Amino acid sequence: MQTGREAITALFEGRQADHIPIHDNVWGDTARKWVEQGLPAREDGSPPDLIDHFGFDIAGCGGWLDWQPNRGVADVIEETDEWKVVRNGAGAALKWWKHKSGTPEHIDFEMTSREVWDRDYRPLLVDFDRGRVGDPVAAAKALADRREQGKWACYGSQFVWENMRASMGDYTMYTALLTDPDWIHDFCRVYTDLYLKGYEILIAEGGLPDGMWLYEDLGYRDRLFCRPETLAELIFPYYAEVVSFFHDHDVPVILHSCGYQEEALPLVVEAGFDGLNPMEVKAGNDILAFAEKYGDQLVFVGGLDARVLECGDRAQTRDGIVRFLDDMRERGARLVYGSDHSLSTNIDYEDFLYSLEVYREHMLN
Repeated sequence: MQTGREAITALFEGRQADHIPIHDNVWGDTARKWVEQGLPAREDGSPPDLIDHFGFDIAGCGGWLDWQPNRGVADVIEETDEWKVVRNGAGAALKWWKHKSGTPEHIDFEMTSREVWDRDYRPLLVDFDRGRVGDPVAAAKALADRREQGKWACYGSQFVWENMRASMGDYTMYTALLTDPDWIHDFCRVYTDLYLKGYEILIAEGGLPDGMWLYEDLGYRDRLFCRPETLAELIFPYYAEVVSFFHDHDVPVILHSCGYQEEALPLVVEAGFDGLNPMEVKAGNDILAFAEKYGDQLVFVGGLDARVLECGDRAQTRDGIVRFLDDMRERGARLVYGSDHSLSTNIDYEDFLYSLEVYREHMLN
């Protein structure tokens, strides 16, 4: 049987593999819960390497450039036993839980106008700082180690959309999309240039990955965060540049976008993305329809309704997994099996192990 790396490489080359490979993301809180339920822990009691433990086939090996204008800034401005408010290097104050994971609460943003951007933040980004690249030596070692294990070794990063949300906040960002598109273009131009320079260095010194992920959440339940026309004008041209850069190095690119995706799929394909993740069912996505319409253009990574894994009913879990795999096979989809979002604390450890048994019984093509 092919290794995970061989199987996923085949999918991105437009061929079917001899089996359906697997990838998923486990919440930190979930992993800690599973340790209490029997997941073998490290000596210090922390969760093990879950890619190794569960036999997942995709492994991240770095690539997360330091994107904040003021590097290394994390000023705690308020704190309790349960949470703390931290001002980041883009001027955003975010409220984080201290003892559990989760999306931070937006508290305050300093980047509220083009004037503030031009004066306080843009100058810190246009002169490239080599330190933003991190440690290419560590990336090279991670690539080599994961490939030796037969894993598809990749880089990953958020990009312009997530950077805007984490810099301006939702109110300023959405207002600017409508009233100041030139600022949005300038923001995206500056960051695209920064990312391309950073990845030139990382690839030259750390090596080529097997693939690249862009993490950009563009939707919520049943809707995109803005009109597709706005995304087409202001955001996706910069996606296309980054995708083209990696294609010039023969590296496929996956777009990770939580929430609703359907209306953005023509843009995703036009920009040249090779794969899509995670196709969240409860947000209104129909992965079977996606496979029928875009199966010759995209590899689908994920797509199994996570509620199938959360239900606690073994028969329902088995039926959901088998039906999902069979339905995607019937459509000739190039699939990497996994959940449609991530593995939450609603899943018990033994139930997840059972789901892996079912998957492995039915993964051969």
